Amino acid sequence: MSKSAIDNVSVVGAGLAGLTLALALHQQSIPVTVYESRPAPLNIGGAVMLSPNALKVLDALGLYTMVKAKGYNFDSLEYRDLDGNLTEVQDFGGVEEYGYQGLRIYRYVLIDELVAALAAAGVAVEYGAKFSHVETDTPQGVSFALTDGRSIQTSLLVGADGIHSTVRRHLYPDLETTFVGMAGITASVPTAQLQLPEGYHIPVTIVSPQGAFVIAPQQVDGSEVLIGKQMRLAPAERQPGWDRAFVADKQSAIAFLQSGNEHFPEFVRRAVSRIEPDKVNKWPFFVVPRLERWTSATGNVVILGDAAHAIPPSAGQGINQAFEDVYILALILGQRDRIGDEAEALRFWQTYRQARVDKVLELNKQIDQRRMPSTDAVVGEDSGLAKQSFELGWLYNPDFKKDVMDWVAKSA
Repeated sequence: MSKSAIDNVSVVGAGLAGLTLALALHQQSIPVTVYESRPAPLNIGGAVMLSPNALKVLDALGLYTMVKAKGYNFDSLEYRDLDGNLTEVQDFGGVEEYGYQGLRIYRYVLIDELVAALAAAGVAVEYGAKFSHVETDTPQGVSFALTDGRSIQTSLLVGADGIHSTVRRHLYPDLETTFVGMAGITASVPTAQLQLPEGYHIPVTIVSPQGAFVIAPQQVDGSEVLIGKQMRLAPAERQPGWDRAFVADKQSAIAFLQSGNEHFPEFVRRAVSRIEPDKVNKWPFFVVPRLERWTSATGNVVILGDAAHAIPPSAGQGINQAFEDVYILALILGQRDRIGDEAEALRFWQTYRQARVDKVLELNKQIDQRRMPSTDAVVGEDSGLAKQSFELGWLYNPDFKKDVMDWVAKSA
């Protein structure tokens, strides 16, 4: 990365990470173009949960007020036993303590807001433009090919193209993602179908020896809920191509959600009594092995978000951590004229972000221990995680701008 040469950035991937990066770069007066293989519009995925660390990013980019009004705002996730007793409360926001409530919002709503903001800013998003490979990667810049035959010249290429990133192949040609042996099985049903007891708080995780059952409201008025459980998959169930067949089999997902429901309260049995196949989602949990570097040797090819550190969704932090990646990278690039060693700046970015990702992965383990059936619970050094209380100030109250500016001041 050369400060004199960053006159344009190319971002591969027009999901939440890529679009947010483009807006953050524009805010830093850095020209940027986004390339997306799929056609517009991207109506992908279900709802996501945004915690204060990510909402601070959206606020800094001028989007928070708009998105807040289009999702379900809440402060905490409760854990209850089968008798309804409250056993734990996990903060997911709170204006007084963290500055923001948590927000559950559909992914496509966020994408629409980001696309509109980029259009208003004059930032180009090219759909149907599929990345093929890096042609050259030199200190002077990058040339990469699209599958339509075009060759694009850019100062900096950023792969925000997800866990199965094609840009990542330039850094790690032989890397394979790792399945962690678990999957999330979810569905969306009308809240009224549950007939929840009056005053019953949601979102909630109901913990039992048979595993946990999650209920999370969505839509602005909470008129719909996500219901879900986690399951383990034995190695024998994972033959070549298993994941595509697994995700496509909606009926087995419905059967899994309905299995063992006799152990849960009546409203859980009502929740799973009517599930439409097109409202079902199966999410195998893959991770990216810890990577030594998120940049090429020149520093002119960068990967971030799930491409660099895919995080299982147990703690609801996947997209939140991607927002942190892109915002901090944009802040650093915005200070490029003050940075003496550009390679060191990228090392700071990765080190700073990796430390937070590592703590989120530990939080994931803690939550997974609560959600899995007791017969599947991990024993050994991780067995005490389920008993640890949630202390999340470190996660929700970062001061990204101060941390970056402090580092810049020391390194200038």
